[in-house]
Amino acid sequence: MSRIVFDIETVGKDFETLEEPVQEYMLRWAGSEDEKKEVMESLSFYPLTGEIVTIGMFDPDKSKGVVYFRNNSDPVLPFEEDGIRYETGTEAEIIRKFWDVIKNYNQFITFNGRGFDCPFILIRSAVHSIKPLRDLMPNRYGDVHIDLFDQLTFYGASRRKFSLDMWCRTFNIKSPKADGITGCEVRELYRSDRHIDIAKYCAGDIRATAELLSIWESYIKAPSRGRS
Repeated sequence: MSRIVFDIETVGKDFETLEEPVQEYMLRWAGSEDEKKEVMESLSFYPLTGEIVTIGMFDPDKSKGVVYFRNNSDPVLPFEEDGIRYETGTEAEIIRKFWDVIKNYNQFITFNGRGFDCPFILIRSAVHSIKPLRDLMPNRYGDVHIDLFDQLTFYGASRRKFSLDMWCRTFNIKSPKADGITGCEVRELYRSDRHIDIAKYCAGDIRATAELLSIWESYIKAPSRGRS
């Protein structure tokens, strides 16, 4: 079975550029200045107030991948590093490239993709009038989409839910945060035109997710039952 790991990085739009009714809607429950600041810093979580700046995809069986990323500074030619190919494009272009790749795979793997990446991609695709080339939200309990966030919490049965970084530290996997970048910093990196740094951070995410997949398959996943 062909399979692919993917992950996205997003940034929120500048709050001041949002239409006044949108600003009012987002701030309607924010009473204090701290709450208003929190709202403004959370715009990257929603496809209506945020955009995709990076999409990483990694084939765990071939140890090859690609990262598509937006670049607003000097042109960057495609390049390859440690088995990952890096290519630039607009948001619409990198979304189209994503669909062109994922349509060829039987299974896809994410970490919290059902709760974040997949809905975000679908909505941003619609914003650009791009039709999805496969179902990113299939049966939650099937094997087309393996969301490791779901699997490692046993579909919500566990009391506490942990980040990818926490799972990486537990299983001695190199965390994408090990090089000093966190998801919270993506917006500032993007504003500073450090697009390649974001792309490499995303590459760390997809590699870590692939390694976590291997741990889950080897030691946690329930064995398949043969037909009686």
